Amino acid sequence: MPYAMLTFRIKPGHEAELADVFGGAPPLESPIVTGPGGEEVARLIGTGVFVKDDVLVRLVHYEGDFGQIARHLAGQQHVHVIEDRIVPFLAGARDTATADGFAAFFRDAMMTCLTQASSETHPTRL
Repeated sequence: MPYAMLTFRIKPGHEAELADVFGGAPPLESPIVTGPGGEEVARLIGTGVFVKDDVLVRLVHYEGDFGQIARHLAGQQHVHVIEDRIVPFLAGARDTATADGFAAFFRDAMMTCLTQASSETHPTRL
């Protein structure tokens, strides 16, 4: 199951406030991503948020097409509550109010994956 990492440039020294923002956000409406016909096309497995100095990273564990995940998240109230609340802590402005702006943020914030491994793909010896 793949992982994606999104970076946020933030103003340093606000770890406690950011922990409150992410910890106090409403739950995600649905981890299931559906296509036009209502069929499941992707699924969010879990997320994590990490901060160090002026960088905040959000880890997204998912199944399926990450483009569909991004589209799904753009419509989730959970994400918009967080986006609104982190604005004072961001180092620079960005537009996530529109679907196109949100998609551009995802493209720009996504870290390049160099490698991923899991116990499922580990070559074990008997």
